[in-house]
Amino acid sequence: MPEFFLELFSEEIPARMQAKGAEDLARLVTEALSPLNPADVQSFHGTRRIAFACRIDASVPESRLSERGPRTTAPEQALAGFLRKHNATKDMLTQEGDFWVLDRLVPGAAAAELIARALPGLIRKFPWPKSMRWGSASPFTWVRPLRRIICLLDGEVVPFALAEGEDDAHGLVASNLSEGHRFLSPGVFTVTSAAQWKAELAARHVVIDAAERRRLVADGVAQLAAAEGCTIVEDPGLLDEVAGLVEYPVPLLGRIDDAYMDLPAEVMQVSMRVNQRYFALRKPDGSAAPFFAFAANIKATDGGAAIIAGNERVLRARFADARHFWDLDRTHTLESRVAALDAITFHAKLGSQGARIRRIEQLAAHIAPLVGADPHFASRAAFLAKADLTTGMVGEFPELQGVMGAYYARHDGENPAVAAAIAEHYWPKGAGDSVPTAPVSIAVALADKLDILAGFFAIGEKPTGSGDPFALRRAALGVIRIIRENGLRLQLAGLIREAGLADPTELLDFLAERLRVQLRTEGARHDVLAAILAQGLDDDLTRLLARTEAVASLITTAEGANLLACAKRAANILRIEDKKDGPHHGPINPELLMLDEEQSLARHLDTTEPAVALAVQQENFVQAMTDLASLRAPLDAFFASVTVNDADPALRTNRLRLLARVRTAMCMAADFSKIDG
Repeated sequence: MPEFFLELFSEEIPARMQAKGAEDLARLVTEALSPLNPADVQSFHGTRRIAFACRIDASVPESRLSERGPRTTAPEQALAGFLRKHNATKDMLTQEGDFWVLDRLVPGAAAAELIARALPGLIRKFPWPKSMRWGSASPFTWVRPLRRIICLLDGEVVPFALAEGEDDAHGLVASNLSEGHRFLSPGVFTVTSAAQWKAELAARHVVIDAAERRRLVADGVAQLAAAEGCTIVEDPGLLDEVAGLVEYPVPLLGRIDDAYMDLPAEVMQVSMRVNQRYFALRKPDGSAAPFFAFAANIKATDGGAAIIAGNERVLRARFADARHFWDLDRTHTLESRVAALDAITFHAKLGSQGARIRRIEQLAAHIAPLVGADPHFASRAAFLAKADLTTGMVGEFPELQGVMGAYYARHDGENPAVAAAIAEHYWPKGAGDSVPTAPVSIAVALADKLDILAGFFAIGEKPTGSGDPFALRRAALGVIRIIRENGLRLQLAGLIREAGLADPTELLDFLAERLRVQLRTEGARHDVLAAILAQGLDDDLTRLLARTEAVASLITTAEGANLLACAKRAANILRIEDKKDGPHHGPINPELLMLDEEQSLARHLDTTEPAVALAVQQENFVQAMTDLASLRAPLDAFFASVTVNDADPALRTNRLRLLARVRTAMCMAADFSKIDG
């Protein structure tokens, strides 16, 4: 199969758009060339290019097109639209039954012809998140000025131009020319294949493989840090971005001026990351190290001394700005800043940040004794939790909200538990983040998230399948994780009402769905949770999960799996028979238990039902499962020997009532009919 190769070479593409751009290019080209059966697909991306390579058929063979059109009774407009779509005329149609059918010969096409026809429109309409125009000669847009297009089929140029109508698209045409590193290897070179292109780029100081660039940056800065007895602060997002900013990564290490080492470590790290894309370092004791690492895009003849000096100079200016905010912010106490929150709108229908703080303050005090926290400290922490939003440092670096509040609270002499809660009430911010474990922090974090959830549900601003603008799913997951990972015993319905939502049902259902999604992500039996929830929502998540775990453990055993099958069989029989003349509830007539197997099942139910009920009441779910498992043998024997739908109506009713008792006993734990398997 011939090799197809495409490179789109431009000015520097923003790092955050490169991977998605290459992915979109591969997807769109593969779709456009689908008649040629693309195989061995590869995509590449870097700071100045995205590229695509694959193997394709040499041509599209001749084929027949047969497509059913509108009904023969359809309006003329429908028929005209069908003909227009297929560039056909009415005399090309045949009638098959009640429909018009288009049957025609589609001529074959060489691969080069199809490529030249498909690529110009694809490139012109490429879905960059943001595009720009350049110069004044063309309205054509691209993420950054597009300079060259390579389009090769088996090493030969597939000629096409981007010009369209009066738009010459800057004269861009397909060629076989590319460029290496802008400074280390300037000038063009000829491309004959994807492999030769990669080899030429490597020789011209361009590492085209994104994973390799990332590795070179990561390993390089780690080695430099280790030489100083330090480690790099893990930051995968920054590593990805830096790998997209350089074509030929050269890791370097700079030194931080001692005058700024008393700044909070988080301030230094965020300032370096946001403003300069530098990596922060830590000493073995976890404190900030007086170094920063970065990746240059050239290998300097002086070993990088001038580059390092320039970056150190820039960093001093950045840290001088941070020093200004740090010193100025501490001239006012956090408490004095709270009043300013009344002027900051949280949401048009939910009031100001000040109003929100008052709600959180009250809710945190209510939650505090339930989680072992001092209500006074919980209330105080909630009162101060958002005050740092008015500081200069958080205004400059919003990602430091909470962190700076904790620093300023300690500076003001607040209780350590209060200061910690100010920082930790935002936790967890993401899936990999820790949850708060200190009681005061837990109280404020739950109050903050429950206020968000209750407030937005109250005004009808709920997540949809297409969007969650207020991050309510993240807030719900935060509530769930805090409760799960701290083993808290809370009645969520009451807390939601305390948060201001009169009817908590819909929000509880939302939390239950988030819990189910989390269990599925963890690989746990989320179907078991659904089976338990089918019996009614338990708003004590810890108890709910304990029951889920017990049921899941039971059905993983051979005995439990067999019991599950029997329970499903009983439920299926009852579902069918109840539609006829049910429900089949009521007392069992012992005199109608004719067979030993049904008598045995009835005796077991007499002891199992109260035992399971007591175990569930005592929250001893493992014992409840053990008791239910005792039904396995008598159920097996019952189904092996007893005909439920006996010809005698009295026997049939009695046996269906016996199965209804089985279902009732099982449903004390879960609706087993909803469990997979």
